[in-house]
Amino acid sequence: MPASVLIPLAHGVEEMEAVIVIDVLRRAGWNVVSAAVGNELNITASRGVTFMADGLWTEVAAPTTRHDAIVIVGGLRGTRALCGDTRVLEALRTFAQQGKWIGSICAGPLVLQAAGVLNGCHYTCYPGIESEITGSMHHTEPVVHDPTRRLITSQGPGTAFLFALALVEAIDGRTAADRLREQLRLVA
Repeated sequence: MPASVLIPLAHGVEEMEAVIVIDVLRRAGWNVVSAAVGNELNITASRGVTFMADGLWTEVAAPTTRHDAIVIVGGLRGTRALCGDTRVLEALRTFAQQGKWIGSICAGPLVLQAAGVLNGCHYTCYPGIESEITGSMHHTEPVVHDPTRRLITSQGPGTAFLFALALVEAIDGRTAADRLREQLRLVA
């Protein structure tokens, strides 16, 4: 059965990260559900690109048990909005408690910290964001898979393909990720 991933979106999201992650995971055959946390489906991203979420958070996010993973994409304004959304924070706590996969890119680890699920983890983020994160172990690699939890983080728009492929590899295996790398022409 294909993996199902929930991606909450707020105005100010980093468009490249959202689109690349959603696209790559759908190419992997996953059921990707983008959920607008506001009261409208259209999301205006950090650089003015507008796109439509699959549904409103209230319609598509619950129950969290139907999803295998949750991914927080960056964009500082969007990230700050997610940090203030108690529904997203509770969903992150539920995913962590259930041992499900959590992914986060760019400024997204700020949301994980706000939910209390980043504490003690190995992570990476957009350079400079680490100054706002406490109680966790920052790394400078483009993608970091915490060795003790089902947590994958990445740095930003330029690492979005690597991040999405790391998620595919973690959940579907190396062969599936390599096949996708070849299809995307991301192989040397």
